[in-house]
Formats: sequence, structure tokens, C-alpha cells
Amino acid sequence: MKILIVAPEQIPVPGTGSVEICILAISKKLAEHHQVTVVSRASGNLASHSKVVDGVNIFRVASGSSKVYLSSVLRFLRNKNYDLIQVDNRPHYMAAIKKARPNTKVTLFLHSLTFVPKAQSVQNSLNHADIIIANSSSLKSKLTNRFPTQAHKIRTVELGVDVNRFRPPSESERTILRAKYTIGKTFTILFVGRVIPRKGVPVLLKATHLANQQVPVHLVIAGKGKDSYMKKLREQASKLGIPVSWIGKKKHSEIHKIYQIADCFVCPSQKHEAFGLVNVEAMATGLPVIASRIGGIPEIVKHGNNGYLIDKYHDPAQFAEYLVRLGKNKELVRTLGDHARTNVLSQFTWRQTATRLETIYR
Repeated sequence: MKILIVAPEQIPVPGTGSVEICILAISKKLAEHHQVTVVSRASGNLASHSKVVDGVNIFRVASGSSKVYLSSVLRFLRNKNYDLIQVDNRPHYMAAIKKARPNTKVTLFLHSLTFVPKAQSVQNSLNHADIIIANSSSLKSKLTNRFPTQAHKIRTVELGVDVNRFRPPSESERTILRAKYTIGKTFTILFVGRVIPRKGVPVLLKATHLANQQVPVHLVIAGKGKDSYMKKLREQASKLGIPVSWIGKKKHSEIHKIYQIADCFVCPSQKHEAFGLVNVEAMATGLPVIASRIGGIPEIVKHGNNGYLIDKYHDPAQFAEYLVRLGKNKELVRTLGDHARTNVLSQFTWRQTATRLETIYR
């Protein structure tokens, strides 16, 4: 097939945004059997030109605003033919492209609910989609409830992870990495993601404090947020007297090394997560995951098998209970981590994501 994938306008491809990371990873796998082009925004040193990355043709066009970007994409489409056009996360772009190319199959790949509020304008745009892809059954269910007339179009395709990069470290690799971040042999808890209120870091800080009273722990926060919010969290951690390493946001090309320093991963999200890719990345690294039972997370984390799910995820004590359980039992950590890795290999690789998508598109 000759496939065009239209990225959102905010971040270029390749880029650091989770959607853009997914687009490139899926495109690389599709490009093994198909002709794949990604159109993305020009930005800084990623100027308006074409480039081939692992078999994927990336074409960057002028942006600056949604309106300018969409016009650029439509201009790019002139005199070009594709068997299928996939638009990620932007229903209104998808509708405009379908209107411009009524005889071409146009699909919408949704990564969250952010750009699909329950509104008539969104409903009107969704009417133009040939297929709508949701990255979890939870997202599919939410979309079906919001837009029942679109239910027959919605398919589920879970995301994946690079299992060669995200893998359990050797003992020597782990020792070197932990030394780099001045972490000794203390049981280490990891959070990776945007540091914003909905991600639940305050709950994690309190949970770490409670757990630390029973077993020595060290918390690593890999991510950043607004300065004022970060200051508030640092003050909270200081008052609680817990050991925290605030290592900031890491490039995705380096983030796999951060997972390798930890003993367990915690995802204390307080609001709906469509998928929760960080959980899959942690599991691929062989980490047990303690996560909120919300959104698509229970489709990944299986309670008692590869981690633990927290029903009362507003309550730090619920998280602390499982932190202590893991902190006191290295064999349990190893067993759950092994299961986590096995689960990812069987269900959440980028090859499997691309194959599911390919099957739908064929």
C-alpha cells in the first residue's frame, strides 16, 4: 500500500511528543512492507524538506498555526495519490482531507480524548472518517458513548514498545547507571511522565513517605512541569522527609536507561489515561508496575501478575501497601518483572501494533 500519515502540528517528527514517537515507530514497521510517507511540521533545524528515516519518507511543511499547517498539508497533497491517509489525533484535519480527497480512504488514529470533546463540530468531522482507530478498549468505549453513530467505525489497535531498547539491564549496567544517579542499593521507585496535577505525583510523594516508614525507599521523578508546580512538589517532598531525585525530562532516546535504574514503576494517574505507554516501557524493562485502575491501564497491568492496580487511587496508603510488599520481597519483584516482560513480548511490540493496523487497512 501507499500510505500517508499526517502528524499533528505541534511537534515535528522525529520528535519528543508521545504521539510523534508512536507515529515514527509504527511508520518504520509499516515501511517494511509498504510505501510510507509522514507529513509533519517544519521546526527550527528540522526545516521544510524531505528526509528518509529507516525507510519512512518524512516531509515537513510550513506551520505556525493549525490553519497554516492544514493548508500546507492540503497543498502537499496536490497531484499526489495514496491508497490510504491516516490522520493522528486531529478530527478536523481528517475531515478537511477527506473532503479534498473523497475517493481516498481516510482514517483517524486517536491517542486520547483531548481532541474529541462531545461537540457537534467533532461529530460532524467524525462523519467523514472511513475508520477510527482507538489505542485501547477503554478509549473505544469512551468514544462509542460520546459518538454512538460512529461505533461501527471504531477499531482498537494497542500501542507498542521497542523491546530491544527497553529491556532488563545486566547487573553491571544497572550498577553503573545507579552510581551515575547516586542511588545505592535502596529499593528505587520510578515515575516517568509530565509533572502535571492529573498525573498524581503528590499522591506518590505521600505514598513514598508512608512506605519509607517500613522499608527504605528512594523515589526518582523523571519529568518536568511548570516551575511553580515543581517548587510546590519539592517543598512537599522536603516536608515529608523523603529521598527524591528530581532528574528532569529525559530525551526519549535515553529514557530506557532511566527505567533500568529502578526496582518498580508507579503510575498514579488521577484522570483517564487512554493507554499509558510508560507502563509498557517499564514492563518491557522487567519492572513490576503499581498503577491506578483507570482508563486503558487495566488492559496492560494485570493485578498480581505483572504488578498491582489501585482502585482507590486518590489514597496514598493504597499505593504504599504495595510499595512495602515489593520493597520487602526481592523474589516477588523479580517474578512480577519477568511476567511483565513476557506480557509485553506477547502483546505490546511495535511489530504487533503495525500488523493489527495493517490488517484493518487491508
